[in-house]
Amino acid sequence: MMTGRMVVTRPTNPHITRMKLLSFSQSRSHRLTRWRGLLVVILLAIPAFLSMSAARAEPIAEAIDRIGGNVLFLRHALAPGFGDPPQFAIDDCATQRNLNDAGRAQARAIGAYMTRHDIVPDAILSSQWCRCQDTARDMAIGPFSTHIGLNSFFDGHVDRGRTLAALRAHMATIGPDRLDLMVTHQVVISAITGIAPRSGGMVVYNSHTGEAVSVPLSID
Repeated sequence: MMTGRMVVTRPTNPHITRMKLLSFSQSRSHRLTRWRGLLVVILLAIPAFLSMSAARAEPIAEAIDRIGGNVLFLRHALAPGFGDPPQFAIDDCATQRNLNDAGRAQARAIGAYMTRHDIVPDAILSSQWCRCQDTARDMAIGPFSTHIGLNSFFDGHVDRGRTLAALRAHMATIGPDRLDLMVTHQVVISAITGIAPRSGGMVVYNSHTGEAVSVPLSID
C-alpha cells in the first residue's frame, strides 16, 4: 500500500544551486547597471535638450517676454549711400536716399518673418523719410502712420532735441500690454537704446524701464 509521503529530490551536486543563484544575481546586477547607465545618459542629455530648445526659441518673442518690451524699433531696410543728398526735401522721395531692390526684398522678408511667427504689432509708426515708409509698406503687415519723433536728425534736417522729446512723449503713452513697431533711423534708435543696428536690424525696447535687446533675425 502506497503512503502519501512527498518525495523531495535534491541535486546531486550542492554547488549547482549556488551557481544558479550566483548567475541570477549577476544577471540582475548587469540589468541594474544598464538601467543606471541609461538614466545617467538621460539626465545628462536634459540640459543639452533644454539648451537646444532655448536656442530655437523665436528671438523677438523671447526678448519681449524677457524685458517686458512694448516697442519694436526697426531700422529701415537697405538703402545704399550715406545720409541724404544736399537737395533733400522731406516730401520728395527723388531727393532722398532710398531703398534699392535688395532693401525692398529685405523689407518683404522681415514682414514675412513677423507674419510667420505671429508677431502682430498694435500700431506701426514710421519716420517721414521715404526709405522708412517704403520699408513699412513693403513689409505688408498692416497700415502705418508717420510720426515726427522718428525722423532723422543725422544731417540736421530736423532738430535732435525736439525730435527725441516728441518720441519720448509718445512712448510714455504706450502701455505694458501693447506692442508698437517703429520704423526709423540708426541715429534715433541709438539715441534711445544705445544700440546701433544695421539696416533691417531690430531692437526690442521697454519704454518704461529703458531696457533694450538687439534681436538677430534669420530671414533667409
